[in-house]
Amino acid sequence: MGKIWLVGAGPGDPDLITVKGLNAIKQADVILYDRLISMELLDHVKTGTELIFCGKLPDRHFVQQENINELLVKHAKEGKQVVRLKGGDPYVFGRGGEEAAFAVRHGIEFEVIPGITSGIAAPAYAGIPVTHRDHGASFAIVTGHRKTGADEEMKWASLAKGIDTIAIYMGVKNLPYIQEQLIKHGKPPETSAALIHWGTTPKQQTVTGTLLNIYEVAQKEGITNPSMIIVGEVVKMRDQLQWFKEKDGSLTGGGSEQ
Repeated sequence: MGKIWLVGAGPGDPDLITVKGLNAIKQADVILYDRLISMELLDHVKTGTELIFCGKLPDRHFVQQENINELLVKHAKEGKQVVRLKGGDPYVFGRGGEEAAFAVRHGIEFEVIPGITSGIAAPAYAGIPVTHRDHGASFAIVTGHRKTGADEEMKWASLAKGIDTIAIYMGVKNLPYIQEQLIKHGKPPETSAALIHWGTTPKQQTVTGTLLNIYEVAQKEGITNPSMIIVGEVVKMRDQLQWFKEKDGSLTGGGSEQ
């Protein structure tokens, strides 16, 4: 019997993968990889490793999740070392928990190798600390997919009133709804906000504004997915803490150019 590794590839910069994650890639017989990983990581595979693309777009999945689960188990039952290579961290909106549970149901040994998640890494590369003693003592990561019902209302109320910094994944399409809900439930419209497009990569582009106008700013600058949304006064630190040279060339400091 083989084994499954759920490996977090990190937020995009290939150097941000863990040593343990890279070792798993080097030893794998089969790798099922996602769309947002750095393709440079696949340069480390051994000869003969089977690569299976399992990318997902908002409107299209190249391989359905049920099929991914079955492929992981199928290859492991054939005695292979199987790596599920996922952007960011496997357990942060990556459906890694579902894949692990499927392995357990089929008696397959598995291991989780955490990865750096975009909700922390993208703002760090944009000069935004997600916590700061003067600006933000609490931090939450949430999905931007739109839902309805009482639970959804409760979520927005809790976020608006109880959390200083909010990192929102997969939320660009629903940004007007997100703005509406946060303001409706008590988050001041003048709260600072940022969108970070392709964070930690050479294509990174950051725009800032307020909770009230950030969608307008994003439209003007052509910001689309994949992007992280950061809402909170920590965004104000960007002017002081920028270090990474973004694609527009506006930053001329000594940051990494990738």
